Amino acid sequence: MTPPMTHALAFLFGTVFFLIVLLDAFQTIILPRRPSGRLRITRMFFMVTWRPWATIASRLPRKAREQAFSIYGPLALLILIGLWAVLLMSAFGLIYFGLGAPFTTSMPPVNSLGRLRECLYVSGTTLFTLGLGDVTPNSHLARALLVFEAGVGLGFVALVIGYVPVLYGAFSKREVVIALLDSRAGSPPTAGELLLRHNFDGGQAALTELLAEWERWCGEILESHISYPILCYYRSQHDNQSWMSSITAVLDTCALLITTIEGESTRQAQLTFAVARHALVDLGHVFTLEPKEEAYRRSAPARLPEEEFSKLCGVLSKTGFQLCSSNDTRARLAALRLLYEPHAEALADFLRLDLPLWMPPPRDPKRKPDLWTQVADLRTPLAIRNHQGLDGDMSQQVVSHRVFDDAHE
Repeated sequence: MTPPMTHALAFLFGTVFFLIVLLDAFQTIILPRRPSGRLRITRMFFMVTWRPWATIASRLPRKAREQAFSIYGPLALLILIGLWAVLLMSAFGLIYFGLGAPFTTSMPPVNSLGRLRECLYVSGTTLFTLGLGDVTPNSHLARALLVFEAGVGLGFVALVIGYVPVLYGAFSKREVVIALLDSRAGSPPTAGELLLRHNFDGGQAALTELLAEWERWCGEILESHISYPILCYYRSQHDNQSWMSSITAVLDTCALLITTIEGESTRQAQLTFAVARHALVDLGHVFTLEPKEEAYRRSAPARLPEEEFSKLCGVLSKTGFQLCSSNDTRARLAALRLLYEPHAEALADFLRLDLPLWMPPPRDPKRKPDLWTQVADLRTPLAIRNHQGLDGDMSQQVVSHRVFDDAHE
């Protein structure tokens, strides 16, 4: 005979587990804002699984490493859904056990452990609405609970069916803009390449339009990734692309336009910078990265050394950009970088993503150039002679591209 206290504790724990799972699923799937609470099931699940996964994946070769990181997000989603289902089944099983296993079965259990197994079995078949009919409730309360659990099971399946397409819809929408940045800023993207590829007649207007599009994109990231933080773990389809490097390259570009480069895109750069920085700050709060951000803020910034900044300014000036002549340009850029770089570095370190350079590295002759470079090279006089047997003048776009390449050789 099971002591009454055991039944009471089982009923209490089962009820508490059910409420915790229900609240966690509500905050994760339905609530359109940043979830609160440090003891949430979803948060603890990612804390327990992400760091070991990232540690093991980081030791693999590059190809295998990126593949392992790309698997984590979708796999974690499936495991999390399974975890919710198991916890719901266990919660109702404990509630039934706390009520004294009010069922009539063809195989009556002989001890308390058998009754607990029977309660878990009833809970599982009810939650997944199997309706096998081999167990009969013998009280009105048990019947009511079985109907309620069946309703919870149907609602759980419906939420999962609706949750997954929403996630993948937000992921696909995110990746479209990142893919479009490849031809505008290189792969991986850099602020220097983005500016130089817009150094042509009407380039300032095109750059303003691009930054306006990225302002909207950052707003969408702020909405979707705060509501569904699991999207941050989803990798891009190509190894040299990521949402983290893209948003940081755009922030770098905005910082240069605000402090270093004179032009009509400055106002739009300020607007895009504000929204993009807001997204990084809020995502840092989601993953509680404030200590890391403070550590990066206190350390000396290393992404843009003095010699690289001078080289970047020289290339931009040589290709026709008008730079600010103020003596405190470098100091103003450093102050602006301090507003977003600690957040970007903390997030990149946590998610095991690489931050972009300010200038692209020298072109590797052994590596196939990206599509934009191949198209641009076809407009050079040498390519025209080789392909058409004619001479021609290079466009301003190609001049900018070639000068930038020469600066890195």
